[in-house]
Amino acid sequence: MKDVYLFSGFLGSGKTTLLKGMISQMKGQGLKPAVFMNELGKMNMDSDSVEDGVPLKELLDGCICCTGSEKSEAQIQTLLAEEDFDVLLIETTGAAHPVEALDAIFSPLFADRLNFKGIVTVADSKRWMDRNNLSPQIRSLFLEQIRHADLILANKMDLLTEGEQGTVIYEIQSLNPTAQIIQTVHAKVPFSALEKLTPSPAGDIAEAPVSKLNLNAKVLQFQAPIQREKFEEWLRALPDSVFRIKGYVPLEGDKYPHAFQFAYGMAQWLPEYMKMQNQIVVIGEGLEGVELP
Repeated sequence: MKDVYLFSGFLGSGKTTLLKGMISQMKGQGLKPAVFMNELGKMNMDSDSVEDGVPLKELLDGCICCTGSEKSEAQIQTLLAEEDFDVLLIETTGAAHPVEALDAIFSPLFADRLNFKGIVTVADSKRWMDRNNLSPQIRSLFLEQIRHADLILANKMDLLTEGEQGTVIYEIQSLNPTAQIIQTVHAKVPFSALEKLTPSPAGDIAEAPVSKLNLNAKVLQFQAPIQREKFEEWLRALPDSVFRIKGYVPLEGDKYPHAFQFAYGMAQWLPEYMKMQNQIVVIGEGLEGVELP
């Protein structure tokens, strides 16, 4: 399995600088990194910062989360099929919610081949001090990116006084008490700090820890085709803590499995015309008792 790190953070926080530093450190340790970058615009200037020889895929003019997840899945699948690498670094757009961005990583096409290590959020310490001047929507996103991190880099500390530095660390820790916070300048941090993030259980593809918020992903595999009515009855009995399901469901009487999406209590079925893996990925909280009928 290949380790995956997701880099989150608001626009201009220092994610690309972090990415460059991680690539250099990994290569220095004999690891082969690959990169997937996301940008809402039609051109991603940040891709120029990725060294030659490092496998790179991009999603432009869209978001890795929500509607862009299918394109993201295709790009990641291409990396897995065509490139030789050890670690996948994903840099999200500064406008992405980190938990929603996980949608592409847990594609049923390759969820059992990736070991998600955690969300690393680069927080602009100067912007944190001025956060109340942001519009409500932008401020909410800024806080969410920090709230859902497994590791927080309080960046641009050189722009603050010693007293301001202490205030920033205290307030960020109050917002996310479970994440480790590292004070940084130019997003400089040792790769060992990322390696210490709790990985998924080795060899166990049934559960994959997503974050420290009890949010988990489970890969459920079908051993035989199932009746659609029985499957939908199972859906209705699921707890409210199941937020997302996607994958391929083999239905009795059909040659190929159906692509299936489920969110907010609503299901979507789409016919497939080729053989796919008969499995679904379930994302939510408290999934211990969630099993196929």
